[in-house]
Amino acid sequence: MSENPENPETPKKPENSGNAENPESSRSSERAQAGTPGPERRGTPEAARPEAPAEDVRAPEVPVAAGPPAAAEPSGRRRLVSALWPPRVTRAQLVVALLLFVLGLGLAIQVSSTSENSALRGARQEDLVRILDELDDRTQRLEDEKTRLEKQRTELESSSDQAEEARKQTQEKERQLGILAGSVAAEGPGITLTVGDPTGAVESDMLLDAIQELRAAGAEAIQVNGVRVVADSYFTGSGDDMRIDGTKVAAPYVFKVIGKPEDLEPALNIPGGVVQTLEKEQATATVERSAKIVVDALRPAKRPDYAQSSSQ
Repeated sequence: MSENPENPETPKKPENSGNAENPESSRSSERAQAGTPGPERRGTPEAARPEAPAEDVRAPEVPVAAGPPAAAEPSGRRRLVSALWPPRVTRAQLVVALLLFVLGLGLAIQVSSTSENSALRGARQEDLVRILDELDDRTQRLEDEKTRLEKQRTELESSSDQAEEARKQTQEKERQLGILAGSVAAEGPGITLTVGDPTGAVESDMLLDAIQELRAAGAEAIQVNGVRVVADSYFTGSGDDMRIDGTKVAAPYVFKVIGKPEDLEPALNIPGGVVQTLEKEQATATVERSAKIVVDALRPAKRPDYAQSSSQ
């Protein structure tokens, strides 16, 4: 019986029937061409199976994402600034800072005290010898005073007429205290210090420094321009308004001083002393020794208002 292509009842076979009937086989062949093993077909012997390619055990390479360029290494100054600021202070650093502060304070005090003695450092050898002699003289005066007081005590203890001896010593003590208080006139060897002030630059503290130097050198009685200077005297003003204990005095200032001239004059002429200080202020200072100085300016004896003798 011949096939009638025009007969609609007879179905036509689709083209490429082999691929259509077995789509799995078609996929397997495609995998074989691509080098990928497909699933084993049922009933295929083990030897006939295609060898699977060896798997690569290396980890897949992960591409590194491109980031911003690395920052340039910081310079030495920036590293120093970053290390110092902001400050990170520890307890040990605070202790070290405190110790350094105390050490610096001690050094500053030492330098200050050293600078105060710089005048003696720059003094000549003969000036230093004269200063040492003055110190020795002061020590000797104190020793003599000690010996004299011990002698008086011995006389009082050994005298047959202790009452008469005590009366004599009391009178002598009264005379000495009167000289120191300025209520009794005095005379003896000493010096005359004359201070000229043509420019009016002399201050009251300069005259007071002269009084202190003279007292330290052993002055026993001092008079300035007719005013008796005692323990409670004070200096005020300057130039044309200089006053001693409220009494106005004018230049030239004449100091009459009773004491040992060999001690008084060097005390005024030491390096950095009274004479040198006055000369720096354009003033003049002259010192003259004399065998007899008269201090006759007197001060009224004042009776204390509250202080009383504690002796019985």
